[in-house]
Amino acid sequence: NFDAPYELVKMMRASVLVLGPLVGRYGKARVSLPGGCAIGARPIDQHLKGLEKLGAKVELKHGYVYVSAKKLKGANVFFDMVTVTGTENLLMAACLAEGTTILENAAREPEVTDLAECLVSMGAKIEGAGTSCIKIEGVSELKPFNYDPVGDRIEMGTFMIASAITGGELTITGGNLGHLDALADKLLETGAKVTQNEDGSVLVVGSRNIASADVVTSPYPGFPTDMQAQFMALMTLGDGTSVISERIFENRYMHVPELIRMGADIKLDRGNAMVKGVKKLSGANVMATDLRASAALVLAALAAEGQSRILRVYHLDRGYEKMEEKLSRVGARILREEAGS
Repeated sequence: NFDAPYELVKMMRASVLVLGPLVGRYGKARVSLPGGCAIGARPIDQHLKGLEKLGAKVELKHGYVYVSAKKLKGANVFFDMVTVTGTENLLMAACLAEGTTILENAAREPEVTDLAECLVSMGAKIEGAGTSCIKIEGVSELKPFNYDPVGDRIEMGTFMIASAITGGELTITGGNLGHLDALADKLLETGAKVTQNEDGSVLVVGSRNIASADVVTSPYPGFPTDMQAQFMALMTLGDGTSVISERIFENRYMHVPELIRMGADIKLDRGNAMVKGVKKLSGANVMATDLRASAALVLAALAAEGQSRILRVYHLDRGYEKMEEKLSRVGARILREEAGS
């Protein structure tokens, strides 16, 4: 089946990642334009431009992308901007193309490297994953293989901040601290202690006095945009003023009005958020606007005085598995209510 309808794609932007594999394997694909969080313009032009370089014909009509190719052929593809999903899509498509494909200005995120390692396990020939230049030699087929993907570094980072914002002590397993160096460095700046144990788990001990720290988001290995909202929640309780600069998405401050409802002192100025720390946050009814904003509001609510109710938490479920259960196990008073209850 080479069709990915709107009903499947509308809730998650990453659904566009079926495009490359479908074209590579079947020579055609019909995929609805992606949905996901409303955090700014996130076009898939780099995906489509890359597929065209590999010889595919691309059409956009009626909200769908139609891509076809008798046989993809290797080519040099230069991304005009660093794109994680674009790199992943072209990586998968190029595995089954004839000849050699070079991806330049490729994303270096651990998820890209992990995907490449999975594909190599299935018979792909890939060099340079984790660098900005990836070389793929096309093969005739990929074979089934059991593979354990890398732990979710953003989920891990979110729980690291949960410990920091509550002054708690958490041991987190299943992740790789080396994938979160930028966040770990910033948490150390705030006064938290971050230690990797011999078994690979990570111990995070929050500080009673949270020091303010500035953050600028950037592609890996820089500070991840997917941790910006959560870090802002932490900075609302800092001892000074923090400047948070979002450089990946132009509309990723939708959590700001909701944090302000909880007592945060935040002002937006030309793409930057000026966060002046307050002594305490107060519980409030707030509205989740996107995936990471949802997580930020949960973190703020953990540290706030009184009860908070977060609406539209379906956003949260797209990036976190049973978050409320995991937090409950480490002492949080949190529960999920059915809509209308």
